Amino acid sequence: MAVVVPFESPEKPSIDPLVDLVSADMERVNSVILARTGSEVTMIPEVANHLISSGGKRLRPILTLALARLTGYGGDGHVKLAAAVEFMHTATLLHDDVVDESELRRGRLAARMLWGNEASVLVGDFLLGQAFKMMVEVGSLKALEILSSAAAVIAEGEVMQLAVAKNTSTTEDEYIAVIRAKTAELFAAACEVGPVLSVRQKAEQAACRSFGMNLGITFQLVDDVLDYGGAAAKLGKNVGDDFREGKITLPVVLAFRRGGDAEREFWRRTLERGEATDADLEHAIGLMLKHRALEDTIGRAHHYGAIARDALALFPDSQMKSALAEAVDFCIARTH
Repeated sequence: MAVVVPFESPEKPSIDPLVDLVSADMERVNSVILARTGSEVTMIPEVANHLISSGGKRLRPILTLALARLTGYGGDGHVKLAAAVEFMHTATLLHDDVVDESELRRGRLAARMLWGNEASVLVGDFLLGQAFKMMVEVGSLKALEILSSAAAVIAEGEVMQLAVAKNTSTTEDEYIAVIRAKTAELFAAACEVGPVLSVRQKAEQAACRSFGMNLGITFQLVDDVLDYGGAAAKLGKNVGDDFREGKITLPVVLAFRRGGDAEREFWRRTLERGEATDADLEHAIGLMLKHRALEDTIGRAHHYGAIARDALALFPDSQMKSALAEAVDFCIARTH
């Protein structure tokens, strides 16, 4: 059973305008990515390219390029920083799949299923090393500080997630703190380094960071809904993976809080004790619908999306600004 939560919009937003505006820069980023995954150790490019070439939207490096252009950057340092951001993201995915024991990633077998956990972790470490080399080459100490701090925060977020894993007493505030660190921090850093290279005022740097942070939270909340209400083709993973892995996400937090004793015992049995059956997923979705958990998670996503769009108000109207605002709507509209 897969339930699609409707998103009311007369015309479905698209990320294409943003992609088109940075397409020339993105070609250069892809060339850098290809070059930097090279190694005489054959397994390294095999594992890295398996994930890098698997069709992700590369939203984070696109944002790095877009915010650099929005703030008038005229150099080419943003290309290496965008590649570094993508390497950081890819490394976290490789590590995540090991921690979560995931079998699929973007619709293909996860690297760990083909090469093993050890190779996935070590190639992730290689990509992080390459990312930091590129940051140093760009020569901006501030950009290096932002991205290296992000790497530490993301790792903290991973550990925080371990603490809330399978814990049905997790609060909404605790969960938002996890995704702020684990997911949104890289969005924020990706958006902040462009105006730093442009040497823009701190208010503009802060606005770009706010845009990225709130877009990142929006993006993750929508992902949480898609796991219970999406199609596997859209997700690149099996519907219900979060449920089967015992992950506590916002729809679960809301449904657990709003349910009666019997319903809470259901969540404890399936998520905390890991005694879920195939039929339990359908029941879980039914409870979420009953308590408006999916609908209200989308409501939260709209809230953070509005904050992201407001952060752009500091900048004059332009094609890039409009495309960035539409990218926020696109992230939310993935629910149908």
